[in-house]
Amino acid sequence: MRKVTRRLMLLDTASLYFRAYFGVPESVKAPDGTPVNAVRGLLEFIDRLVRDHRPDDLVACMDADWRPHWRVELIPSYKAHRVAEEHEAVPDEEEVPDTLSPQVPVIEDVLDALGIARVGVAGYEADDVIGTFTARAQSPVDIVTGDRDLYQLVDDARGVRVLYPLKGVGTLQLTDEAFLRAKYGVDGPGYADLALLRGDPSDGLPGVPGIGEKTAAKLLAAFGDLAGIMAAVDDPTSKLTPAQRKRLDEARPYVAIAPKVVRVADDVPLPDVDAGLPRTPRDPAALDGLATRWGLGGSLQRLLTTLGA
Repeated sequence: MRKVTRRLMLLDTASLYFRAYFGVPESVKAPDGTPVNAVRGLLEFIDRLVRDHRPDDLVACMDADWRPHWRVELIPSYKAHRVAEEHEAVPDEEEVPDTLSPQVPVIEDVLDALGIARVGVAGYEADDVIGTFTARAQSPVDIVTGDRDLYQLVDDARGVRVLYPLKGVGTLQLTDEAFLRAKYGVDGPGYADLALLRGDPSDGLPGVPGIGEKTAAKLLAAFGDLAGIMAAVDDPTSKLTPAQRKRLDEARPYVAIAPKVVRVADDVPLPDVDAGLPRTPRDPAALDGLATRWGLGGSLQRLLTTLGA
């Protein structure tokens, strides 16, 4: 009997609805004039992804905490430039366009009514949820994200690849190990070390001063991984330049803590969910109400047709 292999698709939902928001005009509105460009754009994205890639299982992964305290404790600058308001007991408030924020609960309600599994876990980012689903997967995984941080999960042997939107989701960059080696000279785990050394201003990661992307790639090619590079710092016979040795030596405190911040978690306590792609809506009445209230029209109908095909 032939073994049937299921394919899991994981959506970095916030990354995709941000892209939808900026890619679809704000003139796309509900009957009451409220912008729904992110809602309709995300539905169009999901429709195209399901039509083109036919996943068996689909999970919309959410940011229950976009800036977890445990990461900020290690590197206080982590995403600090994107904080709109700091809070003690609850997650910090992220700077989000005024007309996008009200659309996020609508997106959540529509996904729930459709029956598309939606998972966010307190204290973790969507990246961590994706990392844990990927670690537990027994079948191929497609990760759809506009965040290159998740390149670290690429693993040809396990069939894990990243689908990175270049223009909408009609044009996706299929990121596998061959792509990573051609562009960055590293594999999936090597990408996390590369990002750590290079730094990432968009996430407030300082990196090692004086070590850019090309130098980081050369160091990883020469010494294997971050541990190998730091071992070379302690080895007077290694082929580090004096400047590289000095910079890496001075960066030891950062290098010691940054891996926990940069690498996605793979041990998030995930809830039990039915990730199977829904053929019919879970709650048709609620979905009808949402479609009418928010004027979801053809965007929703096309997705329903694709799901039922």
